[in-house]
Amino acid sequence: MDRQLVEVSKNILVTSLALKQEDTLLVVADLEKKELAEAIQKAGLAIGAESLLMVMKEREKDGEEPPTPIAEAMRGADVVVCVTEYSLTHTEARKRAAASGARIATMPGITADMFLVGAITADYGQVQVLTEQVTRVLTTGHTVRIEKDGHSLSFSIAGRDGISSTGVYRNPGESGNLPSGESYIAPVEGTASGKIVVDGSIAGIGKVSGPLLVSVDKGRIIDLEGPDADQLLDMLGEGDGRLLGEFGIGTNDKARITGNVLEDEKVYGTIHVAFGSNRTFGGTISAGVHIDLVVHEPDVFIDEAKILSKGRVTIQP
Repeated sequence: MDRQLVEVSKNILVTSLALKQEDTLLVVADLEKKELAEAIQKAGLAIGAESLLMVMKEREKDGEEPPTPIAEAMRGADVVVCVTEYSLTHTEARKRAAASGARIATMPGITADMFLVGAITADYGQVQVLTEQVTRVLTTGHTVRIEKDGHSLSFSIAGRDGISSTGVYRNPGESGNLPSGESYIAPVEGTASGKIVVDGSIAGIGKVSGPLLVSVDKGRIIDLEGPDADQLLDMLGEGDGRLLGEFGIGTNDKARITGNVLEDEKVYGTIHVAFGSNRTFGGTISAGVHIDLVVHEPDVFIDEAKILSKGRVTIQP
C-alpha cells in the first residue's frame, strides 16, 4: 500500500474530521475503491481509533442506497468515510447517520491522483470562509437567474436554506464531500424555467463531448440537445430524475476540471445544477438518482444582484 496515501489519509481524518482515539471510524467502500479505503482504515488505526471497513458491491448510479447492514453501521459510528464509485451523499443512509451524530465525508469516484493533488491540497480555512459567505447569500435569497451563451435559466430558492460543504466536518452531524468547496441549495420544485448550456462535465459521463443545451419547464427537463443527451436521459430515467434538484457554486481555487464531478463541481467560479433527489438537503424529490452537471464561467444573479461574473465571485464581504 502506498505510504503516501496513508499519510494523506491521516491528515484528512485529523484536520477535516477531527478523528480521535476514542472514536469509532467506519470506512464504507465498494470493490472498485477498496484499495483507497484500506489506506483510510489503516490511517484510522494508526491514529488509535477503532477502525472498521465494510465493502459492498458497486451501486448502479449516484444516490442509490447502500445495503441495510451498512446503513445501520453508519448510524452507529462517530466518523464515516464513504469511498465509492457512485455517490452516497444524497442518500437516506447518509442523512440518518448524520442525524445520529456521525461526522461524514463522502468521496464518490475519488482516485489516487485526487488524493494527492488538486482540490484536496486547498487551504480549507479559506475555502470555509468563502463557502459560508456564499451560503448566507443563498439562504437569504429568493430567486436565481443563470446566464450563459445567450441562454437563461431561472428558479426560486425562497424559503430554502443553503448548505456549506467546506471540507471541515468536526462537529456531530456535519457531513459533506471531500475534497470539497461548494455551497448548494435545493431549488423550489416546479419553479425552474429556461435553458442552460452545460460545458464542463456530467456525473457518470465525465467531461462533456460538446456543449449540452438543457431546456427546463416547470422544474422538469423537457429537451436536451448535444452529444451526451441520450446517455444523460437514460441515466435520469423517465420519472422524477428529470426534476431540477440542486443548484451549487464551486469555491475551491485548487480544484480542477478532471471529468470526475467530485472535484469538478468544486472548481472556483463554476456552478452546477443537478437533476433528481434533493430530499436529503431540504427538497421534496426522492428519485433514487442524482446527477450533477457542471458549467464553466456563467453569470449568476440572486434577487437581481450579480454574485458571479464569468467565473469570478463578486459577493461583497
